[in-house]
Amino acid sequence: MTKNSEAEKYSLSKYRYKTETCQLCERTTALTFHHLIPRKMHRRTYFRKNFDKAELNSGIWICRKCHSGIHKLFDEMTLAKEFYSLEKLQRSEVIMKHVNWVAKQRVTSR
Repeated sequence: MTKNSEAEKYSLSKYRYKTETCQLCERTTALTFHHLIPRKMHRRTYFRKNFDKAELNSGIWICRKCHSGIHKLFDEMTLAKEFYSLEKLQRSEVIMKHVNWVAKQRVTSR
């Protein structure tokens, strides 16, 4: 890894909160990084064989309410096998019902 790419890695840290628009509910608030394939699944043979490293580490920036809702609705295995893209998340009626509720909630600052 070169010094430039290492510097980029830390400047684009996926664990840092960002303030922009949630990719699901479209509210402007602090965002968290959601791994589309949960990190817990990365070591499993099925995922190492069927997804490359970039796909395993891909994710979306979403607000805390959307993020918590996704993880309350589905376990990690279901998320990894069925909802491994933004489009698949947006096609889920259950998730979109939660997202529509979140979109109506007031944004609070910490």
